[in-house]
Amino acid sequence: MENFELQTPTRIYFGRGRENEAGAIAKAHGARKPLICYGGGSVKRSGLLERVKASLAEAGLDFAELGGVQANPTAEFSAYTARFARENGCDMLLAVGGGSVIDSAKMAAYCVHTDFEPWDVTMKRAVPTERVPVGVILTIAATGSEMSDSAVLTNGKLKRGFNSDLNRPVFAIMNPELTFTLPPFQTACGVVDILMHTMERYMCTNTDNDLVDKLAEGELRAVIAAGRRAMAEPEDYEARATLMLAGSLSHNGLMGAGRACGLWAHKLEHEMSGLDDRIAHGAGLAVVWPAYLQFFANRGAGRERLFRYAVNVWGVEPDYTHPERTIQGGIDACRAYFDSLGMPSRLGDLGLTEADIPVMAASATDNGRISYPAIIPMGLEESVEIYRLCL
Repeated sequence: MENFELQTPTRIYFGRGRENEAGAIAKAHGARKPLICYGGGSVKRSGLLERVKASLAEAGLDFAELGGVQANPTAEFSAYTARFARENGCDMLLAVGGGSVIDSAKMAAYCVHTDFEPWDVTMKRAVPTERVPVGVILTIAATGSEMSDSAVLTNGKLKRGFNSDLNRPVFAIMNPELTFTLPPFQTACGVVDILMHTMERYMCTNTDNDLVDKLAEGELRAVIAAGRRAMAEPEDYEARATLMLAGSLSHNGLMGAGRACGLWAHKLEHEMSGLDDRIAHGAGLAVVWPAYLQFFANRGAGRERLFRYAVNVWGVEPDYTHPERTIQGGIDACRAYFDSLGMPSRLGDLGLTEADIPVMAASATDNGRISYPAIIPMGLEESVEIYRLCL
């Protein structure tokens, strides 16, 4: 087990109706005038926004509101959020939504009381030491941003992430019922993202961490089963609750504790949805992940890890005489599961072509100047090969 640090300060308020406590919760965390941040019209149509506003008013809090965060949130809108909060005297950003709304608020929070720009913070040209607190009312189980130390913004064709413990929200209100009305495609994208945050950390270069391996395998099996149930019965509370809690646990640092790992398949997907912001993150991941594992299998790398993944996560019958068959069975089982959720399987399904591969690979590796420490170090050549396996 590698040395590690793990800080998970976000206080979780989980269960039915907890969004109606938003005012009391925000007030308990020091808010006097929160800015409600949200995306499109779904929080209005569902009545959630009005319930949140009523709860804030009942707690005696003044508030402002700002909608308009888009999927693959932009640095420009995050900067606008910071200015809006400053001009309206807001002392907390209350993100009502999923990962895009949360990430936009996280990066805006650094800039409310400074002259920083969110993109400069993302690219580490500005180094924040504090921020306005961020609270969350979660509406989709997916990115885990409600507990994570990460945030991702898009600027032009670049999609980049920033990691810091300062990113972690002070609280997250999580009611699985708020996810009942999600379109099936969004539910499926969320399931893929949750799985990916754990599976990528599972594909580590040190295999001496049996405790976290077993935690990860249990979570993955639970999410796979809950994903099937949520797709078949959207109002299955226990399935939705499993997905919502697993989303947080998959990305709060626990699944990477003591591991030598990185979210490099995520990095490859960021180039895809950075190139075309209509590509949903989970959909892109569903295309990348089987190809990512196929790349390792074709090179004969990480065989022990891939074998264990196939058997313990996907239930493939172990073939010790021909372990490559077991490994391939795990990759095929994962691809079949993604297919069963209605996810795309090839670059062409996302509107990308072979001509996009060198552009994405060059962007991912800074024209070959960066190599990422995966099971096989991933540089320009390796990125191109993985993208080609997505065709």
